[in-house]
Amino acid sequence: MNLESSILDSISTGVLVLDGDLRVTALNASGQALLDTSEARCLGVNAGKLLLDAEEWLGYLTQVLESESPHASRSVTLTLLSGQEIHVDIIITPFSANEGGNGLLVELLAVDRLLRISREGSLQHAQETSRAVIRGLAHEIKNPLGGVRGAAQLLARELADEELAEYTGIIIREADRLRDLVDRLLGPNRQLELRPLNIHEVLEHVRRLIDAESDHRVTVMRDYDPSLPEFPCDRAQLIQAVLNIMRNAVQAAASPEECRIMVRTRSQRQFTVGTQLHRLVCRVDIIDNGPGIPADLLPSVFAPMVTGRAGGTGLGLSIAQSVINRHGGTMECESSPGETRFTFYLPMEVQHA
Repeated sequence: MNLESSILDSISTGVLVLDGDLRVTALNASGQALLDTSEARCLGVNAGKLLLDAEEWLGYLTQVLESESPHASRSVTLTLLSGQEIHVDIIITPFSANEGGNGLLVELLAVDRLLRISREGSLQHAQETSRAVIRGLAHEIKNPLGGVRGAAQLLARELADEELAEYTGIIIREADRLRDLVDRLLGPNRQLELRPLNIHEVLEHVRRLIDAESDHRVTVMRDYDPSLPEFPCDRAQLIQAVLNIMRNAVQAAASPEECRIMVRTRSQRQFTVGTQLHRLVCRVDIIDNGPGIPADLLPSVFAPMVTGRAGGTGLGLSIAQSVINRHGGTMECESSPGETRFTFYLPMEVQHA
């Protein structure tokens, strides 16, 4: 890789370089991720063939090439060859090549990405505040709870009547149940034990657990990217996070036989988590065919104690998100009737907190 390519690939904005005939001469890593293609496929290809319904796109390019004046357009909708729509800000700058002739430098800034980063930052701040309050309350609850349990044990020793001792047993059992609930509210508090890990080993382990728990009635389909390398993760905590998500899907289904779960892995370049740009992340999608998450619950789906299921504690997804965040990643959710998608991103670098 030459210095020019290295510099282009370090830029988080998608960058295309076009010659005077609007053929691609360079496409950086962010541009490849944004357009869902590779530089090898695009080199020498006319820019109009990178998209579906490319008339507006070609109009901007031709206008700048002819006028030799820069152009900027905000929130333009582009349709990729896959049919997916993306929303971008476009900045087109003309330039003169050293060997003669003109060209265009095209910058694509994903509006969706900016909105996601902003939303992610706001949600993370709100959730950190919520977790701090909950942790404070949980610690305050555990102290008197231990006293209640201890007093019940002492009382049980003094009671001669076994029928009365039954009531102290109830107090002790319920105190233990509340203690376990408080511990779950506090979430995982041990340090991450990072080891080089194949993400598919974790996913396959969880798939086997779900298969056993459902007596082979749940259908789990896989679409794995075998090229994903190993990267440092805490296996036990990651298993718990994925298991919480997949159990959530099974519990939301009308019956295990009707539950269909797709697990997909991909690599993604130049991805921003919070304010940090990662050159390469692992993307995992867990998609189920359940009834979907109610629209009023969707914005707070990862908040502790939020659940749309009778008897649910609302802690599974909160714990899953906490585990992913501690790995330096992020998690998102999209839901509509018949399809709920949980997506988490894990940096494939040794930079976890």
